Amino acid sequence: MTTSSTVLRVLRDGNAGRYLTGLVVNAFGTSALWLASGVWVKELTGSNGLAGLCMLALWAPTPAGPVLGTLADRVRRKPLIITVNLIMAALLLTLFAVDSPGRLWLLFAVLVLYGTAGVLTDAAEAALVTDVVPAGLLGDFNGLRTTITEGMKLVAPLTGAGLYAAFGGPAVACLDAGTFVVTAVLCALLRIRESGPAPTDGGARRGRTAEGVRYLWGHAGLRPLVLAGGTTMLVSSLCAPALYAVVDRLGHSPAYTGVLYAVQGAGSVAVGLVTGPALRRLGGRGFAAAGIALTGLAVLVRALPWDAAALAASLAAGLGLPCVLIAALTAVQRETPGPLLGRVTATANTLMFTPNVIGLAIGAALVELAGPALLLPCYGIALLLIAVPLVQRAASASRTAARSPSDANPA
Repeated sequence: MTTSSTVLRVLRDGNAGRYLTGLVVNAFGTSALWLASGVWVKELTGSNGLAGLCMLALWAPTPAGPVLGTLADRVRRKPLIITVNLIMAALLLTLFAVDSPGRLWLLFAVLVLYGTAGVLTDAAEAALVTDVVPAGLLGDFNGLRTTITEGMKLVAPLTGAGLYAAFGGPAVACLDAGTFVVTAVLCALLRIRESGPAPTDGGARRGRTAEGVRYLWGHAGLRPLVLAGGTTMLVSSLCAPALYAVVDRLGHSPAYTGVLYAVQGAGSVAVGLVTGPALRRLGGRGFAAAGIALTGLAVLVRALPWDAAALAASLAAGLGLPCVLIAALTAVQRETPGPLLGRVTATANTLMFTPNVIGLAIGAALVELAGPALLLPCYGIALLLIAVPLVQRAASASRTAARSPSDANPA
């Protein structure tokens, strides 16, 4: 099946189309606020450190994923998503009161709640999508989702910055609030028969949360993919602070990092369009391994002191980095029973994305001690080593599948 035909199959489905439209709108608002909040804090305080805390506030709730995923499994997912989106729309309007450094606590509080809502709705949406999209198209759908979210990162930050420059931070908050309302309406229009929440057995909440952790850790197919995703994100986040040193070595201003990120985003948009066919051809582990290896090669190339190498490396990293994340999410959706899906998805996201925070902190310290010519080759080799076990497992699975029943059971 060609890429274009599978994309059209997804888009022709009314529910899938509405769902994707909601993702477009929501991703646009999130990306616009993400940039504007840092600029807002910088303008009010003049502090780079406080501006950087905006991103930390958004990521801070990620480790709570298993607990929030349990909530997503205890109630109907569609009403939960609608309710959370409407609550966030109302909370964002409180940012009209942020007009001085003394009221920045309100902005940071809203950003933490924003991140919490994101973790909760991500878990609920990952479970709900299995009721919206046929199992055979989950890979294509997740690829399109990556294309959409990465595409918004190319457009929305510029829109948010322009709106902030013209009308201030409250205008961006108002725009984002509107996107939450639209997303809630589109979710309400979904015509689906939703699978019910997990039955209540009277057990402790901690025990119910642990069920998702135990299922993920005990699943021989999911555990390697999720761990590979987490270690890949850790090493990739180590690389991020070194990008500024790369730009400096090339003789450009810091603003040139925006060009490199835009090229990387274009690569991520492209890979999302071919995800479905690639997953069917390579399998989840093969697709993830190929993406990690391509990311490792990109990091090695980025160590070369040439503009062309930096641009090529950014494009390759954009193509490679999302692969393991898409493969892991698709595998979780396909291999997890519905009543556990919210908890398992949230646990997987916690394991894959929490390392971002750790890697950014360590990477920022290391880049002060050594230059990109030393650090990037080490990071690139580490990524290639992460891909090796997945390649071996994928090859072993292919050999097993190729055996005939008589070969597998010679007796």
